Amino acid sequence: MLIPLYRAGSERSESFELLPSKIIGVGKNYRAHAAEMGSAALPTHPLLFLKAPSALIGANETIVRPAGYERVDHEAELGVVIGRRARRVAAANALDFVLGYTCVNDVTVRDLQQTDGQWTRAKGFDTFCPVGPCIRADLDPSNRRVQSRVNGELRQDGTTADLIFSVPTLIEFITAAMTLEPGDIISTGTPAGVGQLWPGDRVDVEVQGVGVLSNPVAGAD
Repeated sequence: MLIPLYRAGSERSESFELLPSKIIGVGKNYRAHAAEMGSAALPTHPLLFLKAPSALIGANETIVRPAGYERVDHEAELGVVIGRRARRVAAANALDFVLGYTCVNDVTVRDLQQTDGQWTRAKGFDTFCPVGPCIRADLDPSNRRVQSRVNGELRQDGTTADLIFSVPTLIEFITAAMTLEPGDIISTGTPAGVGQLWPGDRVDVEVQGVGVLSNPVAGAD
């Protein structure tokens, strides 16, 4: 997927081919969202899961809501795009390995997340990882407003200052276990306010300093 890449101080964009070998999600990384999901205790370390690269779509492409499920949710998130190979990276140096930041919608079948006991199927459907509309380099990820709107109605409104585990901490934790390759994406978690998507909806994810990722929703054929 070709996606515009903007660097600080430049009005001109480059085209970056986004082909992640893996998309790493982080569960319950905002206190308020952990509470709305029924967690009495906060995680003591990052809770990681993988989304299939085949779930990736771009801005204005269609999210397909699979039939037969009661609840399919939007989750607005700050996405971190890795710029160079990272293995056993210390948090102090972690941002040196980041190409830039983007918007991610971590679409989830909530029924399956609860019944399967792990999250691969719930979060791995085709079209369940919208990313875009661009990548912004040289952005401070520590205090970015993250919002979602469905049909223009505000659903989520949080800030990355409320992350339980910061971007550098996540990179250190992840690279202690697995190598991150250029183009890999870390989706850092979602604020409170997740909710349903239905065919005919349009969902917008906005990250301050990045832009608005907008996608229509359709039903499965």
